[in-house]
Amino acid sequence: MTAPAPSSRPPTAGHPVVSVVVPMYNEEAVLPLFVERLRPVLDDLGAGYEVVVVDDGSTDTTPVVLQRVLREWPNVRVVRLRANAGHQAAISAGLQRALGDWVVTIDADLQDPPETIARMYAAATAEHVDVVYGVRTDRTTDSAFKRHTAGAFYRMMRRLAKLDISQDAGDFRMMSRSTVDAINALPEHNRVLRLVVPTLGFPSTTVDYKRDPRAAGESKYPLRKMISLTLDSVTGFSQAPLRFATWFSLLGFVVAALVLVYVVWSKLAGGTTSGWASTVVILAVFSALQLLCLGILGEYVGRTYAALQQRPSYYIAYDSDHTGPLHGETDEPVD
Repeated sequence: MTAPAPSSRPPTAGHPVVSVVVPMYNEEAVLPLFVERLRPVLDDLGAGYEVVVVDDGSTDTTPVVLQRVLREWPNVRVVRLRANAGHQAAISAGLQRALGDWVVTIDADLQDPPETIARMYAAATAEHVDVVYGVRTDRTTDSAFKRHTAGAFYRMMRRLAKLDISQDAGDFRMMSRSTVDAINALPEHNRVLRLVVPTLGFPSTTVDYKRDPRAAGESKYPLRKMISLTLDSVTGFSQAPLRFATWFSLLGFVVAALVLVYVVWSKLAGGTTSGWASTVVILAVFSALQLLCLGILGEYVGRTYAALQQRPSYYIAYDSDHTGPLHGETDEPVD
């Protein structure tokens, strides 16, 4: 597994126009193929560029292969996280360090073709937009289960969070510097970028492409991580779960009122024992009141929790760019 031979094109000098952020976790099998396809695309782009590879705590030989790529491709910058922080956190780490006027996020599995980056750049500069979404027109390479669950996820988020998002747009996108700066300024933890970017409301367009099968290796998004992503999305962009308690409390009031009517009727009809009516009414009313109070408290606790949750999303262990804040010697906590 070796990276392609160095190009005759000289390294990018000065400020890069385009940055490509690539999160990686145990991608030793597909990494050489990814580099082989990505480098010609960027070399022919007609603009200075950098590639920010974020190694999300890989446990295979991905770090070794990246060091080979680093020696042979001067436009590459390798950022290694101290431990596996997750796909979205790895992308956030790359966005924090990307310097380009335009920033592309793409996975290394080659399901999203690197050749589409040239079309994204052309669309961004021609249409003067801030975001270019890669939209999958053909997902037949995905399993039926993944297609249906993805569709259900996006429909749910459109309804709960009132977001205008496409179910065929993932994390493959190009963003302007203004968009990236806005994302980096957000304090939230466990951000889901495929939902964060649309909420900004910046001018956008789309580029269609066919989703290819994974070129090598195994999927890094098993069912467990998909469920975790869904939970982060729902709790991060909707307060609907908290409002369930309020709705249940209102339902409790209705039930309590019906019970009260029944108890009074039973009492008048003489079909109850002494003390039964008062006990049932008190329990029904106060249970409903407790649920109502819990619902109201849940609303405030949820808002406070979201505002105060500022734990670091990841720790940087190594950064190959020695002009940056790190020299590979210390950990850097990042929000």
